[in-house]
Amino acid sequence: MVVRPVSFAEFLYATKEDIAAEQLELVPMNDFAFDRLLLLFNQYALIGGMPEIVSEYATNKDITALARIYDALLISYLDDVEKYATGNAEIQQIRHVIKAAFIEAGKRIKFEGFGGSNYKSREMGEAFRTLEKALIMHLVYPNTGASLPLLPDKKKSPKLQVLDTGLLNYSAGLQLDILGTKDLNNVHKGLIIEHLVGQELLATDFSSLHTLQFWVREKNTSDAEVDFIVRYNGKLIPIEVKSGATGKLKSLHMYMDMAPHKMAIRFCAAKLNITKIITPVGTEYFLLTLPYFLVCKINEYLPWFEKEVEEM
Repeated sequence: MVVRPVSFAEFLYATKEDIAAEQLELVPMNDFAFDRLLLLFNQYALIGGMPEIVSEYATNKDITALARIYDALLISYLDDVEKYATGNAEIQQIRHVIKAAFIEAGKRIKFEGFGGSNYKSREMGEAFRTLEKALIMHLVYPNTGASLPLLPDKKKSPKLQVLDTGLLNYSAGLQLDILGTKDLNNVHKGLIIEHLVGQELLATDFSSLHTLQFWVREKNTSDAEVDFIVRYNGKLIPIEVKSGATGKLKSLHMYMDMAPHKMAIRFCAAKLNITKIITPVGTEYFLLTLPYFLVCKINEYLPWFEKEVEEM
């Protein structure tokens, strides 16, 4: 079993928000709990899920006091490199990846010259694979199909997922941006909330084999990308993380034109609802909109959603 950073549900219990946690457990949730849960989720997005950070915040509720712990955690990762590396050159390469990764997280990356370096693709690739074994970060490769089996294409550029979004916010200097927003999709071009959704999806499974998946279609005429895909009951369910109208879900429409089912999910700063969608080529599917804070409950909402679709 792999111990992940604290999930949002665990964060609520740790910070003594027991009433909010009880509302989170209801499927479907009550509308009146939306505002409070969204506010608490924004706090969680800012702080992250590292246990020592959550413990300090739960005790003192002082965000400014967390800086020394973030610094200590980051320094400890840099100091621990000698445990993984076999020589001085590899030590420097791994340390470079750690420093740059918290700036580049959430993006699709290339190994060659990663983080503005002169390192070659092979050197950076080995450094990333070492850090993946230590569970400090994940390389998430895209799939190109809309049905099982999952076949990640390792010839394509991966997305970079680091250990914790709170560490990412601190390293990238984004904490003030999060404090002042009502919709996390407006922070850092939507990369922070997408990264946090990935972190929450990882936290739903403690298997060391559990990884994130996303979908791409890359052609000369047009590109498309769906943020995540998850396995459920023999299906690959697409997940988009964004705000805006359903008409802007162009990539999702393309995916559902290929998919052998009618279920899709969108996470955003809106209340729960199910919408019937028809793509430009006439494919009909159902879009379950869930507020960001319900990512950690996706395993409970998928069977509920499937049942609702069957009855429509």
